[in-house]
Amino acid sequence: MQPASDYELDRIFQALSDPTRRDLLRQIGSEERTVSELAQPYDLTLAAVSKHLKVLEAARLIDRRKDGSFQMIKLNTEALKSASEWLKFYEQFWTSRLNELERVLTRTKPNAKP
Repeated sequence: MQPASDYELDRIFQALSDPTRRDLLRQIGSEERTVSELAQPYDLTLAAVSKHLKVLEAARLIDRRKDGSFQMIKLNTEALKSASEWLKFYEQFWTSRLNELERVLTRTKPNAKP
């Protein structure tokens, strides 16, 4: 897998910034679904859901295929992997800070064992 460019990462994180789009991704995380199935839980028009899907597709977070008259939507895990790899680099910074915070809090508790 090639590292994602800044442009690709910008599109991925912009797409993930919307709660409806994140929920759509959760829905297709386990199985492919039709646009109608994806739209069902929302009080949105099919056109509005389709716009969300276009943003996800532009960010390469989903793949579409035609099955007869249905548009089938599935998760593209490769795009999520590139975002995860980018975040993994920064994880080292917050993990070390959280570990240090835990050590400080443990030392300052009245009944804490050394």
